[in-house]
Amino acid sequence: MCTHQPTCPPAEAPDRDAARVVAAHQEQGWSLLCNGVIAFDDLGDLLPDGRALAPYPVLTPVGSAARGASSPRARRAA
Repeated sequence: MCTHQPTCPPAEAPDRDAARVVAAHQEQGWSLLCNGVIAFDDLGDLLPDGRALAPYPVLTPVGSAARGASSPRARRAA
């Protein structure tokens, strides 16, 4: 499926979210990744086989201002 060099990680890999965004729908809160994963802005994933993965927690360093910050995935897709 992936034609990038180096190839994107497969949907089953732990680093699946490192795949390139092929279609971004930021207004709806999701992006389609090259490996077939639908990645949601809340950091949850929908795998190509239909399994849903719950969002994982994002740790914020103490004293940092999280207000107004976009999600890591939204920053990557931009």
